Amino acid sequence: MTTHHSARTPPADGGFAALGLSPTLCQVVAELGFATPTPVQARAIPLLLAGRDLIGQSTTGTGKTAAFALAILQQLKRNERRPLALILCPTRELCAQVARDFRKLGRRETGLAVVILSGGQPMKPQLEALQRGVHVVVGTPGRALDHITRGSLGLKGIATIVVDEADRMLDMGFGAEMEKILSAAPTLRQTILFSATYPRSIDAMTKTHQRDPERLTVAESDGPPALVRQLAYLVDDSGREGTLLAILRTSPPESAILFCNFKATVARIEQALRAAGVSCASLHGDLEQRERDFVMAQFRNHSIRVLVATDVAARGLDIERLDLVVNVELPFQPEIYVHRIGRTGRAGKTGLAISLVGPKDRAKVKAIEAAVGSPLERQVAPATGPEPAPADTSTSRAAIHAPAAMTTLYISGGRKDKLRPGDILGALTGEAGGFPGSDVGKIEIHERFSYVAVARESANRAIQLLGTGRIKGKKFKVGLPR
Repeated sequence: MTTHHSARTPPADGGFAALGLSPTLCQVVAELGFATPTPVQARAIPLLLAGRDLIGQSTTGTGKTAAFALAILQQLKRNERRPLALILCPTRELCAQVARDFRKLGRRETGLAVVILSGGQPMKPQLEALQRGVHVVVGTPGRALDHITRGSLGLKGIATIVVDEADRMLDMGFGAEMEKILSAAPTLRQTILFSATYPRSIDAMTKTHQRDPERLTVAESDGPPALVRQLAYLVDDSGREGTLLAILRTSPPESAILFCNFKATVARIEQALRAAGVSCASLHGDLEQRERDFVMAQFRNHSIRVLVATDVAARGLDIERLDLVVNVELPFQPEIYVHRIGRTGRAGKTGLAISLVGPKDRAKVKAIEAAVGSPLERQVAPATGPEPAPADTSTSRAAIHAPAAMTTLYISGGRKDKLRPGDILGALTGEAGGFPGSDVGKIEIHERFSYVAVARESANRAIQLLGTGRIKGKKFKVGLPR
């Protein structure tokens, strides 16, 4: 039997302690600036701490990762150096984000070991990490199953399995792998399923692999669309690129994602933007993992302003301060539209989502309006004629053509070299470096390399300083990633 539970309001006192979390986790949550639980956290955490199986139906941006991560961290027996929790995610990007959240939330849990097992990455470091012993495994279904089959990932001690974005995994053809993994895991375990939609295939999975799950639905009004202004511009199919450039000229964003349905469209749009002098890059399924990591690092640290992407980027990407999403092409399913626009309007700020609506898009618009429960605001697209002379629009012209304020540097050391963000920051801003803190942006530490954003005009000096000096007593290669 599935119990239904609608998540609308957090507990009256609004605090994490009231949910049953340990003082240590409450302290970390406070340090990270989370004042009150989101609705999904308020409802899910007590159920998960009580050991219940859960089906969570919620969209992106509702805080579900922290909900299951906090519950798992509280119940981990860290003295057992073996896999105790397995989180399955559809993409390498989402694996990286979930692992990052576990490490962030578990930073006071001494000795916590988290490993990412995702495809497109070398096997050797993954095998070495598993041999040393880990507590939390975050992986894509294909690579996780590879490790289970070869015996490097044992499931005997697994107490909790999370299937994140289950519908997306089924869409991507991971059904058979998920089935094998769930069947191989201990029967007496907690199984948590999160899915934005609830197709029949998910229903079948819960009946087979869950015990009396609690069903938790986070109402759409609690999700991102409430904070997003949604506009629709009517365009001819041939006029999409011109309209897009006009939009970017009229309201130049600090940070924007432009969504397309096909890689060919992504390539065409990126080419048109570059020709117009817009700071941009693209993200799609054919990129190597290192290329994806670099594009995302640049976008997160504001070294590029516009990301042109297929839906590989629509879910699970950890992006802050995104002020514009444009649907260059409307998606084929309304749920995907909700996920796309969920990237903006977060952390209490109002975001803007613009959709370019062609003559054949009428049915898609109807379905989207039904899904979000309100009409899209129809607007007249800005004029798409030749770009005005600099004298007429000096501000907006400068804004669209201005390169991003930061540039990203590559450093050949990462977590394996015991590098931390503070080490890189210290090397730049300490006595030897003398960089003002405002010239150093986001620092990302990966397993074997790191990225740091520095003010564009100071990039050469930073390369010289870091490349000839030492970070934490060691020499590393530093430069602009190729």
